[in-house]
Amino acid sequence: MLKELLFAAYVTASLGLFVYGANCYVMVLLFLRTRRKAQHDSAAVIAAEARRFERHDLLPMVTTQIPVYNEANVVERAMRAAAGIDYPRDRHEIQVLDDSTDETCAIVDRVAEELRRQGVDLAVVRRSQRQGFKAGALAAGLEIAKGEFVAIFDADFTPPSHFLRWTLPFFFRDPALALVQGRWGHLNDRESPLTRAQAMGIDGHFMIEQSARTFNGLLMNFNGTAGLWRRRAIDDAGGWENDTLTEDLDLSYRAQLAGWRTHFVSNLVVPGELPASVGAFKSQQFRWAKGSIQTACKLLPRVYRSPLPLWVKIQATLHLTHYVVHPLMLTVAILALPAMIQLSRAVPTGWLILIVALLVISVLAPNSLYFASQRALYRDWARRLLWLPALTCLGVGIGVSNSRAVFEALVGKRSEFVRTPKRGDRAAKRYRVRGTVLPWIEVALGLYCLASLIVYLAAGRVFVGPFLMIYAAGFLAIGAAGLAEGLMQMQWKRRQRLSI
Repeated sequence: MLKELLFAAYVTASLGLFVYGANCYVMVLLFLRTRRKAQHDSAAVIAAEARRFERHDLLPMVTTQIPVYNEANVVERAMRAAAGIDYPRDRHEIQVLDDSTDETCAIVDRVAEELRRQGVDLAVVRRSQRQGFKAGALAAGLEIAKGEFVAIFDADFTPPSHFLRWTLPFFFRDPALALVQGRWGHLNDRESPLTRAQAMGIDGHFMIEQSARTFNGLLMNFNGTAGLWRRRAIDDAGGWENDTLTEDLDLSYRAQLAGWRTHFVSNLVVPGELPASVGAFKSQQFRWAKGSIQTACKLLPRVYRSPLPLWVKIQATLHLTHYVVHPLMLTVAILALPAMIQLSRAVPTGWLILIVALLVISVLAPNSLYFASQRALYRDWARRLLWLPALTCLGVGIGVSNSRAVFEALVGKRSEFVRTPKRGDRAAKRYRVRGTVLPWIEVALGLYCLASLIVYLAAGRVFVGPFLMIYAAGFLAIGAAGLAEGLMQMQWKRRQRLSI
């Protein structure tokens, strides 16, 4: 009975990874099928509407919102970039939605006063309580916003001057369009192996997945920043809600379920800052993982009750539940050794070959996204792919943290919105990530996978070796990095106390 249960769990997890992995190949094929025509059509719309910007009296009012919470290192850069957007100043309002409790407030006030003297329409919106976190701040700003359209940029992003010239034309052409999403660029992708790996992962999501979804009639998500919304669509979808940690994903799905459309402009690059520490990256991924599953629990019943085609519903399911791959990977890693000891004689060779084949497909599948995105975006794509092993280890290594996020979402455990600390250009303010015991668990799991690898190799099961090696490397690398960062934080706090 126990052997059968172990085998069933192992095969189920392998099949689950296969399903999500196979969908990566589907995304690549959809992207390749529509890429050239979509880019051509987008460029044609932007060019055709260029003359409209010569008549300022015909342009709509736009509000740019910058939600801020203790962002002393980056907020000035974001405010100046927003003020530099090429759009008539009497048609462009900037809102800094400042919920900060530190010196960020003084920086915001200083820069706001300077920009106002230059003729920029800029308002600082502050709340007495941080109720609803980012979603609450966006909703509060929207109540007093002047704009017919609303651009949203996180404080660590720097919008290009042509942002509105490359997004508004699509709204002029399509009255049912709710959102135009730009592609995230990277301000610090060359800073470390960590940021290089993250950049490749983000490129795969935006260039391949977002392109494939928007140009093939699938549901696409707002990424929380670098997007322009039609205000009426936000209101029609029910406005900003704070019952999930991914208010952006939630709103974009609700808008599409209400009949609105979305669009992605792959050539519109909005540079943003990548988390520079493993702790900050894991905090960001935890929020995305938990929020995605919360949104899935909230909206998938509505998706399946909607008149959308079955294919669209299936893709929406895979999209919203994508972070389930982490508990599936964790299951495969933990059961690998029991499967070898308990099942090697009981399971037919054909089953073992099938399991290995499923693992090969699922492990290599995300790499197809990254390969296709680097090939499409960069001339030096081959050199950039040298960082692919680092990205693979990173994706595996955060499996413990993201599995916890998935389980917390499934059981309904609420948690606050924790913003990802960023260094900015000068790192004048040091923001710390709260330490946990997870690095110790990750190191222990990495050692367990290493032991499993040794057992498999000793038994001649070399075909499973590469997967266990990847799991061991990923968990050990992320765990060790987390322990090192925790030690550095302890030393920094000790120095702070001695200096006082």
